[in-house]
Amino acid sequence: MKTSWRGRLGRAALGACAAAALIASAVPASAASGGAPPVVATDHGLVRGTEADGVRTYEGIPFAAPPKGALRWTAPQPAPRWAGVRDATKPQSPCPQAPGEVPGGSVEEDCLYLNVTTPAAKQHKPRPVIVWIHGGGYTNGAGSSYDANRLASKGNAVVITINYRLGVFGNLTYPGLKDGGTFGLLDQLAALKWARANARAFGGDPHNVTAAGESAGGMSICALLTSPKAKGAFDKGVMQSGSCLLHWTKNTWYPGLPGFKPYYAAKDAQEFATEGAAALQCTDAATAVDCLRGKEVEKLLALEVPFNAPSYDNSLLPRDPAEALRAGRFQRMPLLSGGNRDEANGSAAAIEAAGHLTEDAYQGLLADSFGADAPKVAARYPSSAYQSPAAAWGAVATDRAWACPTLEGNRLLAKRTRTYGYEFADRTAPPITPAPPGFPTGASHAFDLPYLFDLGGQHLLTTPAQEKLADQMIASWTGFARTGHAPWPRLRASADVPYVQSLDHDPAGADMAERHQCDLWSTIP
Repeated sequence: MKTSWRGRLGRAALGACAAAALIASAVPASAASGGAPPVVATDHGLVRGTEADGVRTYEGIPFAAPPKGALRWTAPQPAPRWAGVRDATKPQSPCPQAPGEVPGGSVEEDCLYLNVTTPAAKQHKPRPVIVWIHGGGYTNGAGSSYDANRLASKGNAVVITINYRLGVFGNLTYPGLKDGGTFGLLDQLAALKWARANARAFGGDPHNVTAAGESAGGMSICALLTSPKAKGAFDKGVMQSGSCLLHWTKNTWYPGLPGFKPYYAAKDAQEFATEGAAALQCTDAATAVDCLRGKEVEKLLALEVPFNAPSYDNSLLPRDPAEALRAGRFQRMPLLSGGNRDEANGSAAAIEAAGHLTEDAYQGLLADSFGADAPKVAARYPSSAYQSPAAAWGAVATDRAWACPTLEGNRLLAKRTRTYGYEFADRTAPPITPAPPGFPTGASHAFDLPYLFDLGGQHLLTTPAQEKLADQMIASWTGFARTGHAPWPRLRASADVPYVQSLDHDPAGADMAERHQCDLWSTIP
C-alpha cells in the first residue's frame, strides 16, 4: 500500500457511510408464509411464491447468470431458463460481503436474485412498479433485508428488491478490464430491464417503473441518470440520501479519515486495483485479472483497498456524475430527492462512543477539517448550542457533507426536470444504529427506512405518530411512483426559498438553506 488511509477508507468510510448496512444484523429476513402458493409465468420460467396478509411474495428469482468463474468481472449475462415451477418462497444468497447487515457476511457469488412483493387482490389497472436499490456503501446489503409488505399493500404497488455485486466484485477497475468499476451498476440495470419485461406477470405496469434507493442506492440512481447507456431503463427516480453532489470532507465519519466522494475517477480506481492485485501476487498486468479470477472470495474480501464506489471515465459513466449534473447532462424524468435532517449524527455518536469528544478535540477537528475557515465554522456551530461537542460536530458534518450538497443538487435537477424535494425530519425516529445513552441521534442516516420497510423482518416503529408518518410517506412515495407527482409543491430552482417538504409529525415546507446554514458552506471549499 502506498498510503495507510486506503485500508481505513475501504473498511470504515463507506462502511460507516452505510449506516443502513447495520439495520438488520440482529434478525434475518423472513419469507411470507401461508395461503395458496400462486404460480406466475416469468420470461424465464414459472415461479411459485407465497401469499399472506393480502400480499403475494416471490423471492429468490434470478435476473442474471451467476457472476462467477469466467463471468467474475463481466457485465451481467442472461439467467438460464428453467423447466417446471421454480420455488420462490425464500430469498437466495446475498452478494459477497463482510459481516454487517448479513450476519456472518457472504462468500457466495451466485447472488444476482430479486424479490417481488405485490398486492394479492386482482386489479384491472396495472400497478406502478418500484425497484428498490439497497444502500450499504457499495460494500454491504441485500434486497431481502427489506420487507416490502407495507409499501406494496398500503401503496397498492409492485415492489421489487434486488441484489447487486458489491465491493471488489462490483467495483474493480483494473486497467484494460472491460466495464471495470461498473459491474454493480450494470447489475442494477439488468434488474430494471427484468422489471420491465416481467411487470405484467405480477400485475405491474411495464411503462411505469420507478427506480428508488437510499444511500448508495440513491447515489446509484443519480449516477444512472447521467449514463447514456441507462436511457429508458426507468421512468421516475427516488433518491434518498443519495445526491450526486455529496462530498464527505475530512474527518466526516471519524477523526483522521480523508475526504471522499460517491464515485472514483477511473485512474484512481485503477491504482487501487493494481495495489490490490499486487497484494495477492497478481503482478503481471497481462494476466492479473485472470489471476484474480482464480482467487478465493475470502481473500478478495480481505483486501485493504477501497473498492467502495463505482468509477467513471468509462462507457457507462463517461464523466463524473456530479459534473454531468452540473452540466445538465442527465435524463429528464420526474424525481423525488432528499435526505435526513441529522444525517451525520450516527457517525458523531460513534465518535462519542469511541471516547468522549472534548471541547479542545472538537476545535481541533474543525481546524483540521476547514483550516483557515475553522473560526467561521466554530462561530456558527458553538458546542454550547448543542448537547455536546460531538453533537455539534454531527451538525457540522450533516450540513457540510449532506444537506447543502443535496439542496444544491436538487436545484440543478429542478432547472431541467420536475423535482420534488423533501427532508425526513422525525427526530423521534427509532434508532437503528447504536449510540451512547442520551446522545441525540435524531433523524440520522438511514433512520427513514423503517417508515417504508420492515427491516430484516422486524417492524421497528413504536408510536402512533411514527405509524401515521409512515403511512403518509408510503402514500407519498407510491403516489409519486403512480403519477410522477408528490403531494406538495415542486421545487423551483429560481425561487429564493425553493419548496422542500419537511417530513415530521406535522409535515410542512421548510427553508433548507437556512436550516442547514448553506450560506456559510457556499463560501467554504
